[in-house]
Amino acid sequence: MDRVFAALAHASRRDMLDHLRAQPGLSVGELAAKFDVTRIAVMNHLKVLEDANLVISEKDGRARRLYLNAVPIQMIYERWSDEYSAQWLDRVSLIKAVAEAAAAQTEGNKG
Repeated sequence: MDRVFAALAHASRRDMLDHLRAQPGLSVGELAAKFDVTRIAVMNHLKVLEDANLVISEKDGRARRLYLNAVPIQMIYERWSDEYSAQWLDRVSLIKAVAEAAAAQTEGNKG
């Protein structure tokens, strides 16, 4: 579990996971093109994510396809939440989203 937390501690790696969630099967090159760092830096980040079992790669000819593996994140969630708290977290998340939308609308009306 320590590897998962260490992997998630870096903003670029979280961004990579977001891209892989949105576009499963991206190649390493396609993912690297989304970042303003060297391909080697992306490869190093991917190594950390793969070591944490957050990314699964699959060889596809000369390309390597990447997929998000959300199981380790789900395991963390399950470790520190239970059925009761999950129900309330869903409600709190909904309240937060509604409040943020209302605040954004209020800001839009001021301008």
